[in-house]
Amino acid sequence: MLLYPTLANAAELSPEQRAQFERLARDRVTEGINRLRDTLDALGQAVAGGDLRGAQTGAQTVRGALGWLEGGLATFAMLSANEAPNAVAMNWFRQEMGLPNSTAVVPHGIFGLEPFHYVAMLALVALVGMLLWISRQRAQRTRALMAQLAHAATPATALSGDFGAPSAGDPSRAQRSALATGSASDAATLRASPAAVLSPPAPVPAEISPTPTNGWSGHLRVAQIFQETPQVKTFRLVDPAGGRLPFVFLPGQFLTVTVAPDGRAVRRSYTIASSPTHRDYCEITVRRESHGIVSGYLHDSVHRGELLSITAPAGRFTFTGEESDSILLVAGGVGITPMMSVVRYLTDRCWPGRIDLVYGCKADNDVIFREELEYLARRFRNLHMTLVADRAETSAWPHRTGRISKELLVDAVPDLVTRRVHVCGPGPMMDAVRQMLVDAGVAAQQIRTEAFIGKERAVPAADTARAPSAIGVPAAGGPAGAEPTAAPSVPGGTAAEAAAVVFARSNKRAALGPDQTILEAAEEAGVAIDYACRVGTCGTCRVKLLAGSVTMDIEEGLEPTDKADNIVLACQAKSTGDVTVDA
Repeated sequence: MLLYPTLANAAELSPEQRAQFERLARDRVTEGINRLRDTLDALGQAVAGGDLRGAQTGAQTVRGALGWLEGGLATFAMLSANEAPNAVAMNWFRQEMGLPNSTAVVPHGIFGLEPFHYVAMLALVALVGMLLWISRQRAQRTRALMAQLAHAATPATALSGDFGAPSAGDPSRAQRSALATGSASDAATLRASPAAVLSPPAPVPAEISPTPTNGWSGHLRVAQIFQETPQVKTFRLVDPAGGRLPFVFLPGQFLTVTVAPDGRAVRRSYTIASSPTHRDYCEITVRRESHGIVSGYLHDSVHRGELLSITAPAGRFTFTGEESDSILLVAGGVGITPMMSVVRYLTDRCWPGRIDLVYGCKADNDVIFREELEYLARRFRNLHMTLVADRAETSAWPHRTGRISKELLVDAVPDLVTRRVHVCGPGPMMDAVRQMLVDAGVAAQQIRTEAFIGKERAVPAADTARAPSAIGVPAAGGPAGAEPTAAPSVPGGTAAEAAAVVFARSNKRAALGPDQTILEAAEEAGVAIDYACRVGTCGTCRVKLLAGSVTMDIEEGLEPTDKADNIVLACQAKSTGDVTVDA
């Protein structure tokens, strides 16, 4: 301390020096007390939170503060005892070096201790007491929070509901039963999983139940933009007001972006690639499409800090880990986005089941999220990743080359025929993979597909090969539930040529070609029908059919009671006869 070198050179103090030392001692005592007060709370938090490094740093800071306090108190003691300054400095030096005191001065104070010793000990006792109190309060708060979550928690199946629940014939139910009985094959599967993730994940609190379909609309701010590949960008979206997102989504769902590049509102839907476990943001990963209005606008005109008009969430192509004990994800191109949300979610929650990801791209430099996927595969032994590139642009490509084939799937995925499978990518790719899986023995009801929502010109893909479903409204006086009747023939033409759609609320009528949807006819007639995905999954374009009958290739966007209420999807509804809708 600088006080003692100064004292060592002074045999006695003048009144001016005494006043100066009193002021200096007072400043040091004040500074020491302030430093102690400022560091006690941080040290207490570090100790209670188990932060060893922070606790060590805090202890060092406390020792420094006590040094300031001790120096000031020692100076006060010297001034009050009228001792020679150089003698005080010499005794301090001997004490610090552990040398005997040659002057054999009789100790002052009670029990041979100076007052500042008692002050220092009292400060230390107060510090220990405060740390114990903070630790106890933190423990009580933790127990109270855990009890609250235990009462409020619901089984994770509540997240599923109608959002991708397994069908009645889903073999995953039998798998769960076998797991409960502890069969030998299941034991082998458990041995192949990391020991740290053998226990099932905790139930998901009710507070993160998903927001209803398209249940929120508003603006999100672009917080960051990441360049994934030369043609792909990821946009991180946050609440402009800060804090958590104003909606809750499931892994695999999508949101709808509305932009107006030329003053006319255009909507496109993009899968949310981030995990629902991250409540403060969501991310969409967008590939720039040739002639893509929205993707081009996002890539060229949207920057950090801008607001985007969003409607969210939507989609039933979801997997939360409750639907099956294992999952096979097959992706092509930007179809990786819903799979990435699932992988991130399952690994965030340390889901114990086996995760197989087979991801194909045209070239190795087109693989999106490659570094993160490789990292996750190293970190989680229950995640098994197979990357496939049509061609490798570099010799350092460590993964497979070629295309996804039945042989590759059989070789990469054990027990393939028992697995639940999700497939997402371009339409032709999904059709080919579906056929490969069926040829390999996978039941059709175990395979779930979704049209490539990330692409602006998506091609729908049905979950199973089936004829388009028909919905009809019986003629006046007809029995409820009567089969729709064919449109009457017209002389000189066919029923298809004579078909028309009437928009009752708009009081407009438009021709309806045999391959034209009601949504397309509405756009030509200038009738506004809200839409988002245009592939039958989001349900935004639901309208009521007042008369006639329609067929729909995809109807995932309908709620269970919609058919009984004659609700149809305008983006999918087609007819060869006259129809009337409430629009």
